[in-house]
Amino acid sequence: MITAGQLEALARASAQHGSGTLELTARGNIQLRGVRNTDAVAEAAADAGLLPSATHERVRNIVASPLSGRVGAFTDVRPWIAELDRALQSDPGLAALPGRFLFGIDDGRADISGLGADIGVQAAGDRAVLVMCGKDTGIRVDHGDAAESLLEVARRFADTRGSAWRIAELDNSDALLSGFDVIEADRLKFDPVSRPPVGWIPQDNGKVALGAGVPLSVLTSRQAEFVAAIGAPVVITPWRSLVVCDLDEDVADVSLRVLAPMGLVFDANSPWLNVSACVGAPGCERSRADVRAEATRVAEDGDAHGRVHYVGCERACGSPLTSAVMVATGDGFTPLRSGADPQP
Repeated sequence: MITAGQLEALARASAQHGSGTLELTARGNIQLRGVRNTDAVAEAAADAGLLPSATHERVRNIVASPLSGRVGAFTDVRPWIAELDRALQSDPGLAALPGRFLFGIDDGRADISGLGADIGVQAAGDRAVLVMCGKDTGIRVDHGDAAESLLEVARRFADTRGSAWRIAELDNSDALLSGFDVIEADRLKFDPVSRPPVGWIPQDNGKVALGAGVPLSVLTSRQAEFVAAIGAPVVITPWRSLVVCDLDEDVADVSLRVLAPMGLVFDANSPWLNVSACVGAPGCERSRADVRAEATRVAEDGDAHGRVHYVGCERACGSPLTSAVMVATGDGFTPLRSGADPQP
């Protein structure tokens, strides 16, 4: 979640001190690359209120249902997010969490639970399902205990992880759940969601949200400045897209007419929504090719059959859970994983 002023500050910082782009990640983050003056960028981010904790900044990794509290009769989990973030920053021991540890908060629409966060909750009536690595643990907690339950599991992981970065790397991850005694025999199954909310999205309060796909997850500083100029709150989704929220219909209409010609995607059938890529060369020294150039060719030619992610090496950074993955070989691309073979 980011304000218009914060987005404008990042756009300006990237234009003045970086690559001139803002890159969206599968964790709902914004990355600035090619930074030439790190102090100036850090100062700009801090002045905008984006660095509330110098000690815990790397571990404030929370993905949550982007439309929560605005669309659909689901639990509004935005207060849960704020509570978790505040409590996470106030616990000195949790600064030791690996930077890859991820929390997930799902408002009940099951868009986040299947994304494989280390530990998460999904609202279900007056209880919340405790979800670990994308699977229902069978544990149910009260809404008021949701944030503390996530933190307790995170503390146990931090204390026992050894060299593991993620819970899925542990041999006995169930030990993290000892003491939780509300057990449900029937387990829910969470399928990964791979497509972002795109287009004109009516909110329950009569306002409008605009879901914007971002080709190859690269938002130019100019595009970001125009989004910020709308003056509305923005959500960065884990599908590397934007949701511009709380708009009057006339503002939404004008915004869509301005942003679509600038390259943002509001058509749910756009081929750009089927293609993604890692950074690739020259931005990553491990990459064997300019993978974004190949992904752009495929999108523009309409050659993608199903969801495809292009990567420059076998690390396959940023691969969506259900995408086919094509890896650069140096003289072309070869399948690394099929779309029917989800990432572990």
